[in-house]
Amino acid sequence: MSDRRQEAYAIRLEAAELARSRDYPTHHANGDEQRYANDRYFMSFTKGLPHDPHTGLLAEAQDFVEFRRAIDDGFIDPFTDRVRHGARYKVENGAVVPETDAQLTQSFRQWEAPTAGVVYELQGPDCQAVTMPPAPPLLANNQANPELIFELSEVYELAVLRDQPFSAFETGQATSQVSGAVDRLNALGYVQNQTGRPRKVGSQGKLDAQTVFRGSSPGVEVGPYLSQFLLIGNPDLSGGSSVADGQITYGALQIDQRVPVATPKRDYMTEMADYVLVQRGIQRPRESYVPAHPDPAKALKRSARRFISTPRDLATYVHYDALYEAYLNACIILLGMGTPFDPGFDHLSGVGAAAGMAATRRHAGGFALYGGPHILNLVTEVATRALKAVRFQKFNSHIRLRPEALAARVELVRLAEEKGWLGQDRVPDTLVQHIGAYKTALDQAGTLNALRQLARDNGASETYLLPMAFPEGSPMHPAYGAGHATVAGACVTILKAFFDTSAVMAKTQDAVTFKRYQTGDQPIAFRAPALPEAHDQVVPDCNLVASTPDEFLTLEGELNKLAANISIGRNMAGVHYFSDYYDSLRMGEQIALGILEEQALTYATDPFVLSVPTFDGDVVRIGRR
Repeated sequence: MSDRRQEAYAIRLEAAELARSRDYPTHHANGDEQRYANDRYFMSFTKGLPHDPHTGLLAEAQDFVEFRRAIDDGFIDPFTDRVRHGARYKVENGAVVPETDAQLTQSFRQWEAPTAGVVYELQGPDCQAVTMPPAPPLLANNQANPELIFELSEVYELAVLRDQPFSAFETGQATSQVSGAVDRLNALGYVQNQTGRPRKVGSQGKLDAQTVFRGSSPGVEVGPYLSQFLLIGNPDLSGGSSVADGQITYGALQIDQRVPVATPKRDYMTEMADYVLVQRGIQRPRESYVPAHPDPAKALKRSARRFISTPRDLATYVHYDALYEAYLNACIILLGMGTPFDPGFDHLSGVGAAAGMAATRRHAGGFALYGGPHILNLVTEVATRALKAVRFQKFNSHIRLRPEALAARVELVRLAEEKGWLGQDRVPDTLVQHIGAYKTALDQAGTLNALRQLARDNGASETYLLPMAFPEGSPMHPAYGAGHATVAGACVTILKAFFDTSAVMAKTQDAVTFKRYQTGDQPIAFRAPALPEAHDQVVPDCNLVASTPDEFLTLEGELNKLAANISIGRNMAGVHYFSDYYDSLRMGEQIALGILEEQALTYATDPFVLSVPTFDGDVVRIGRR
């Protein structure tokens, strides 16, 4: 066995030993041990295992033990040989028995790549060599954790706002619904005294419409909520199309930035029976969409499409995106615009500023090296490395429950109080005690009342279950870290490394490009067309709307915003927390920087020198010192 493989195997054994120590919850510990036991017992991912139909909780602890042991083994077969899947086993009269409904047993979802984190790489850091801090625990100083309460409130509020237009997430444009959500979040008091992952705030030190749900990196709070890269296109081969058409030119082809319109006010998993089916890992029917034409014969089973206009639209995008899709799109747009490269090797690319002047233009330029194919390859190549690294964090390290499950525990406290289950074995007293504190905080802030109002408006049951954008809820893997956010961090870091991030989006005569600022340039930004008041009609075949922002949108800011939009778009669907975005983004960044540093070592002739602005606002230098 090679030294590198031995090292990776040793890391696996260490992680497995740690995991085994967490298999059995300790019910009689004190202090930090008690908090740790409660975290493991109430905060672990159990989706796909048999669940109790009344409480929504895991039916038997041994199923979780076998699940963890299969993860530790690092092979696929144990998940079938030893782990009871919830679609094939049900809970009946308190006992786990084989499922007899053939339709359910055949409609099961697989756990997604639980062994991907135990592989190793030949380029860049191994999966186990990058890491993340612990996720926010259930308790902090033996009290309900204000950071986690705030995270849960955020996903509840995003569900409430799922059909609000993104134009309302800007200063002076907020609707009463957005303003109400901002007020309720501020009422929790956490933002004014942040002790965890930082949120952007307004001039008053509180959230406002311009900062709420924006992410945390430089530039994300400037201009429209959506990154320009989720809306605009680039010129076609004839140069005849406009960026406002939203058509991205792929060679001789064009890709439309419009997305299918999911049915407004249609959320999922708002009943305990449906929630339990989903937690058992049983596949649900696909979500519904607005038809392309009111006449079914003319709609031809196609859904209507529009530019991303609401959180539900963004949730649809991140439901079906092809891993690195948004970042490849951004790269194609930037290359098509002739965006300047990083000044450190701009002249080597052959297409930079030096190429535009006869005195500095060289007879040889970049292509496979320092040019378009180089960056196009890297921006996609880092994605699979990010996915494998985050799988190690998900399964082997943190195994954090999804927001849908934490919200279901809040609903269980409500049911226990309503049905008189308190003091019975059906619901653990410690769960009622600790989750009850979450319920109280959310109730006092008004969050749960807003959730009840949403249910009344949409004709749904008034529960505290988290309304989901997807019928199947979250994917079949733990919440922390987030795959989308880790991939976003890696891919966007590559883009920030190769392109000049100080470039601004400007209108010069008839052209709109990201360029180095010059006197006479005018700032410009594009938004989706305004939605009709009903929000369930589609504006057909219309272009983006141009506006003049108060300040230039920088390339750094729009790339940071793109990473935040994709990552937090998953929160809008209900499948992730803010900390999943925040920490995963930074781990993806480390993966990309590791690959770039190794590449720089292999270029022995022209210097490969880059300056990469990080998601925290620092700058990392890569290449010759």
